[in-house]
Parts: sequence; structure tokens; C-alpha cells
Amino acid sequence: MRYFLRLAYDGSGFHGWQTQPNAVSVQQTIEEALATVLRSPTPIVGAGRTDTGVHARTMYAHFDTVSPIDNPAKLLSGLNRLVGPAVSLQQLIEVSADAHARFDAIERSYKYFIVYEKSPFLRNVSWHSPTVLDIGAMNQASALLCETSDFTSFAKLHSDARTNICDVRYARWEESDSIYGVPGIVFTITADRFLRNMVRAVVGTLVDVGRGKLSVEDFRQIIDSLDRCAAGTSMPPQGLFLWDVKYPYISK
Repeated sequence: MRYFLRLAYDGSGFHGWQTQPNAVSVQQTIEEALATVLRSPTPIVGAGRTDTGVHARTMYAHFDTVSPIDNPAKLLSGLNRLVGPAVSLQQLIEVSADAHARFDAIERSYKYFIVYEKSPFLRNVSWHSPTVLDIGAMNQASALLCETSDFTSFAKLHSDARTNICDVRYARWEESDSIYGVPGIVFTITADRFLRNMVRAVVGTLVDVGRGKLSVEDFRQIIDSLDRCAAGTSMPPQGLFLWDVKYPYISK
């Protein structure tokens, strides 16, 4: 039997999603809990990989069991007691044996949160900009992302990606009068897939546009250059959230 697990996590205390030696990851934490509850080693496959400090409002992972899970609510309750307060396991969905959390995802969305006032309560979930950014110019530049297919300029160097082609379907900044009581802006980007470190590199370059360090035409030239060194610095991870993942066979 194969199941999808819908979950959320605060990435502040984790070294990213993927299991790695000598570091605590989200994947490892969940696999250890599953092994305890199901009394068998139970590897999981996530919809993607988030870096150290990046959060997920919605993440999916799949795993297999020998026999059906008779009481999903009881299983989730037991798992949630084991994974700790930074991870929330929210739903168990029975799927076909060939369903795949990573390869079957048809769309992913990320959000990046920027606030204009220093707040001790938001330091792990946003980035503080000491100056107001030009959101109009940033949105003009963001529109170019939907006209782009090759995102080499925003790809992590020496990664193992087979292609840097992505289909970005939405990219826009919105003002918020109150992000937990603090004024700021939020960037939303949706695509079929993302490259490692891509969103943080895109946001960092767009912030340079918002600061007036780059023009919209400069941003276009950076995209066309296919050169990561031409783009801006990657933004800190704590402002980034994997916001949603969509599948053709899961309705919300």
C-alpha cells in the first residue's frame, strides 16, 4: 500500500528536508517516527527538498506499507507525538502503488516574506528590510520570469540538475499592511518545478531592483546572460516557505 502524507514544518531547527550525516533533517525525523509507530523501517520520498532554515506550509511525502492502515487518525496522532512541535503531520491519503510525491507534482508555489520593521517575533519567518522597496519595479521585473524558460542565472552552481528549464506560471509581489502586525511585502512564485536555491536567488536579484541597484532592463539582461554570477545574492532562508504542491489526483 502507498500513502501520501501531507505535512508542514518550521525549518528553523532543521538542516533542510533531506536526510544527511551528522545533522537533523525533516525527512529523518519523520522516518524515525514512522519506524517506531509501524514497527518497521519506512523510508519516505518528499515532493522536493528545502534547504536549511526554509519552512513548508504544505509538503507531501509518500511511503509504502505491507498492509493497509486501518486507523489513519490514530497513526497521525502517534506520529505527531513523536516528531516534536516543529513538524505537523496533517493528512494521510491512500494513493495508487505508482503514485509519486516528487514526480507527479504538477505545480509548486513558494512565498517569501519581507518586513519593514525589526520584530523579534518574526526573525525566523521573514527577512527585515531597513528601507521600503520599489514594489512597482519589482513586479515589472517579476513579469519577465513568466516569459523565461531557462533559469541558469538563478541556479546553484555545480548542482546535479539535469536541466535548468522551468515553467514559471505566476510571479508577483503584494503589499501587506500587517504580517503579524508588521508592515511588509510578500512574493509568490508558482512553477512546475524549481531549481535548487532558485527562489532565493530570484528574490535576492529582485530586491536589488527594489533598492534601485538594478533596473528592469538589467534584470532582463541577467536572465539572458545564463550566468549565476551576474545575478544577486541569495536571500536568507528564513523568509522562504514552500507554500503549496498540487497533484492531478488530490483535490483540496
